[in-house]
Amino acid sequence: MADILQQNMLFSCVHEQHFGSEQLVSHHALGMVISGVMEIFTPEETIFLEAGTIGIMRKNTLLKTKKHPSPDGKPFKSFSLFLTEADLKTFALKNGIPLQERFTGNPLYEIPGDGFFQGFFQSVIPYFDKPDYFTPKIADLKTNEVIELLLQLDSAYFLPYLFDFSEPFKIDLEAFMQKNYLFNIPISEFARLSGRSISTFKRDFSRIFDDTPEKWLKQQRLSEAKKLLQTTRLRPSDVYLHVGFENFSHFSHAFKNQFGYNASSVVSL
Repeated sequence: MADILQQNMLFSCVHEQHFGSEQLVSHHALGMVISGVMEIFTPEETIFLEAGTIGIMRKNTLLKTKKHPSPDGKPFKSFSLFLTEADLKTFALKNGIPLQERFTGNPLYEIPGDGFFQGFFQSVIPYFDKPDYFTPKIADLKTNEVIELLLQLDSAYFLPYLFDFSEPFKIDLEAFMQKNYLFNIPISEFARLSGRSISTFKRDFSRIFDDTPEKWLKQQRLSEAKKLLQTTRLRPSDVYLHVGFENFSHFSHAFKNQFGYNASSVVSL
C-alpha cells in the first residue's frame, strides 16, 4: 500500500522516505500519524509530527510533506480524514449553524492528547487493512462525529475555522508570490488563492514583475536550487522537488539552460 483514498479517508503507508505529491490542501484535513514521522514544510517553518500526533490542516493551505519511516524499520503510516465544503454545509444546515466571519487564525492546529480523538482514530485503525469496508455510510458517520468533537474541543476557534465558506480575497500579489513560489501548483490556483481571476492575475503579475508567471517561477526556482546546491550538502536529486519541479529530467534540462552547466557540477561549500 502507498496511498489509498477511500471515500473521504486517505490511508497512507510508505516504506521509504517519500515526498508528498499534493502541495495545496483543498479540504480541511484531520490526520493522525500512526508510525514514523511526517515533516511539514510551510513558508514560515518546518514542523515534525511524530507517531501519535493528531492535527488538522485548513483548506487552501500551501505546504509540502515528507514522510519518514521509523528508525526501527516500521513503515510510515497515517490516516487523514477530509472535511469537504459540501459535508460542512450539510452539517451546518442540519444543526442551525450560521455563516461565520472570515477565519484569520493559524491554519495548522495540533490537537492535544485528547482521549476522545485518540478513541476516534482507534475506531478507524481496523479500516487500514480493509479500506473497502469504509463505506459511504460509515464515512458520513465518522465525518459528523469528528466535526462534533472539534466543536466540543473549542467551538470559538472551530466554528469560523470550519464554517467560513468565503472565497479568498484580493491580497498583495508581490508578497504572496515571493512567499509561495516554491509550491508546485497550477497558475490558476495561484490566481485563486490571491483572490483574482486568471486574466486579472496575469495582468497584475506582468505589471509587478515585468514577466510572465511561468518564466518568473522557473527563474526563481532555479535560483533557489543553485543556492541550495552551493550552500548545503544536498544533491540535485534531493533539490528538484523542494524547489517546485515535478521531475528530475525537466529540472536538469532547465538548470543547464539557465546557468550553462549541469546541476551536478555545482560544488557545495
